[in-house]
Amino acid sequence: MKPPFIAFLAIPLLLLGSSANAQIKTTDINTINTAVPFLRIAPDARSGAMGDVGIAVSEDADATYWNPAKLAFAKKDMAIGVTYTPWLKQLVNDIYLAHLSAYKKVDKNSAIGASLRYFSLGNIQFTNYQGDPIGDFRPRELAFDLDYSRLLSKHLSVALALRYIYSNLAAGQSVNGVQVNAANGVATDVSAYYKKDIKMSNSKKGLFSLGLSMTNLGTKMTYTKTATNKDYLPANLGLGSAFKMDIDKYNSLEFGLDINKLLVPTPDLNDQTLAYQNKSPLSGALGSFNDAPGGMKEEFKEINYSAGIEYWYINQFAVRAGYFFEDPSKGNRKYLTVGVGVKYSVLCLNFSYLVPTSGVQKSPLDNTLRFSLLFDLQNAEKGNTTPATI
Repeated sequence: MKPPFIAFLAIPLLLLGSSANAQIKTTDINTINTAVPFLRIAPDARSGAMGDVGIAVSEDADATYWNPAKLAFAKKDMAIGVTYTPWLKQLVNDIYLAHLSAYKKVDKNSAIGASLRYFSLGNIQFTNYQGDPIGDFRPRELAFDLDYSRLLSKHLSVALALRYIYSNLAAGQSVNGVQVNAANGVATDVSAYYKKDIKMSNSKKGLFSLGLSMTNLGTKMTYTKTATNKDYLPANLGLGSAFKMDIDKYNSLEFGLDINKLLVPTPDLNDQTLAYQNKSPLSGALGSFNDAPGGMKEEFKEINYSAGIEYWYINQFAVRAGYFFEDPSKGNRKYLTVGVGVKYSVLCLNFSYLVPTSGVQKSPLDNTLRFSLLFDLQNAEKGNTTPATI
């Protein structure tokens, strides 16, 4: 018998925590859905505490996700980052995202990086149409990246990343006689990073930086061999800026602002032929700036905004806060974030918390926690016990 798990296959559409406001008309909602949306979940606690800001803020091991071009500017020879994120705990208690990242300086002008993201959707029990159990399954997804970053000048660097994507949501099951398989895909990221010191006064300097990151540019994905309309990857264009300044020898501040837009065709709900699904990934990305049925007004609604601030005391204790905004018609994710960090010797521990702001209508993202560990292996090898900048 065929298990009625159609609703389960729609779970990935919730992975980013979309929750349309009840006051928004259903006819005004036109969200963009893609395959493997876990690729757009911020994986680290530092950026998670700053409203998902990460494209241009100062470099660390998690730059492999946000903008690997930053790695060419890394001051330390090598670092590793590990993050664990319980996800959608308002809905279920066994979904999580684990992220492992690392970089190594090749020479003073270049660096290589790698990362692994593993997303577990917990345990699913399949049933037949009569509701009888027919077996358990643990859907999971992962992405493995390799990055190369190089300085082009004293102030500018670029990077290229290659990514393998695996998604197994219900392999071995069938829907209406069609076998469901695991999906595979490949993608690339292209990024750039610019930073320059700015003289603020005779005794103070600031650091200004800009970042550009085009991510998940690659193949479409499908879970069946007979599918005619394959799903787009969550290709994305991100622009970021940041400014860091030392208040005095004990205190420093960093501000960051990111904007992001999916490079994916906007659905046209009046098009019965679903022509927007038949475009190639390249054609869909290029046309994503002017294909919204609502014109440029709707195109601007597809831009997400993130803003964050980070304060350090004696380069050992950090406090962070941020805000993320998504238009109600495109998913309605709006949340405040806070977090702290503690750094000593070879180790940095970061923690972030997503503050509930949804009022009466709860969001599945409320109370999301992230825990990150960063290790500066260069200092470990040298036996350095002074505070490390990771």
